[in-house]
Amino acid sequence: MNERRISRITKVVENRQRDIVVVLEDIHDPHNAAAILRTCDAMGIQHVWYIFEKEKRYNPKRIGKATSSSANKWLDFALFDTTRECIDVLKKDGYTIMVTALTDNAVSLLGKKFDEEKIAVIVGNEHSGVSEAALTAADTVLQIPMLGFVQSLNVSVAAAMVLWEITRQRNGKYTLRPKEKQKLLDDFLDRAKK
Repeated sequence: MNERRISRITKVVENRQRDIVVVLEDIHDPHNAAAILRTCDAMGIQHVWYIFEKEKRYNPKRIGKATSSSANKWLDFALFDTTRECIDVLKKDGYTIMVTALTDNAVSLLGKKFDEEKIAVIVGNEHSGVSEAALTAADTVLQIPMLGFVQSLNVSVAAAMVLWEITRQRNGKYTLRPKEKQKLLDDFLDRAKK
């Protein structure tokens, strides 16, 4: 591997955020999921978790490679059979749970301060949104302010907006710790050879 490639991989590792997980709850279209993976990589988010409680399970490493621009090669995944199981793991690890939904108690994305150290963002199914289990478990319900007649966005667009705002506010405050960086660098160098 040439020095330029190693330098690029090292720079990506330096900018990876720690303690943020994106959870895709029953996303129906794998191409929407792959578009979210592309955003996660662009925002320096390493961990994407999938819940397949109602939708047919697929392998995020194999499906949507073109749509994700091969981001799926560089991200880490966890798969869950139920929303409850996923949320239990997140809560046990001390994550603040955030969901996107149009509810009476939703707070505007523009007015929310993202200063929590550990954040999990759950985005839901394209047709039905996040589940009742996710809404009930959420510490914060986020709403993207919209000025037109349409009051919803494609799930990948909504996820991109939320993740961009979180990343903008965190602005390098929560990068990986030295041991985490070295471990991820070693892992990425192995992935680059494949």
